[in-house]
Amino acid sequence: MELHNLYTYAFLNTPDVPLDLPIGFAGQVLLVDSVGLSVLVEPGLPLELLQNHDEKLVEMVLTHDRVINEVFRQTSVLPLRFGTSFISKTSLLTHLKSNVNEYREKLKNINGKSEYLVKLIPCQLEQPESLVKVSGKQYFLAKKQRYQNQQDFETAQNTEWHHLIDSMSQLYQSTVVAQPQGEEQQIYLLVNSQDEALLIEQILNWQQDCLHWQLHLGGAFPPYHFI
Repeated sequence: MELHNLYTYAFLNTPDVPLDLPIGFAGQVLLVDSVGLSVLVEPGLPLELLQNHDEKLVEMVLTHDRVINEVFRQTSVLPLRFGTSFISKTSLLTHLKSNVNEYREKLKNINGKSEYLVKLIPCQLEQPESLVKVSGKQYFLAKKQRYQNQQDFETAQNTEWHHLIDSMSQLYQSTVVAQPQGEEQQIYLLVNSQDEALLIEQILNWQQDCLHWQLHLGGAFPPYHFI
């Protein structure tokens, strides 16, 4: 029987052993196989029915990430953007056969690898006590010194940032610098999952070299930023 309204979560190499497939938004997630590749889908899910239901859309977004992560813990996956859907199994297979070489190459590049997020939170310079009690020439000298200290601090912070990016790019070929979130900087790294302990050690080394930043390493996720 033909499957319709296939909400599509991810592409993956056809597994040698059965996967533990999760429940999706409204039903069981399935694998559609073709040309050595498989597609993680949930049939019977017309997205247009969710367009005017904000709560269901939010739930669907969370389900999208949950399903991909549950399968990612079992095998490498090529995650798709939220909202990817095909009207029928036939249209999905046609698309897959037309792009099989591209998807195979992408899966080859991410095989056995995980995405890690490194957050950098800027430290703040501890300024001396208030200048209220200082007057005259001493006040202006102190104010000038405070300004110079802030400039020197920001220069050192900026230098550390650029050195860190250079070091990360040399050590990890796949590095993505995201748009800043306020003052927070974010860097995504694609790392062999088996090298996580080495990454943690490297973060500690980088922290010693970046005294004007606080570094935080997130857990292993599917390679959303490297597809």
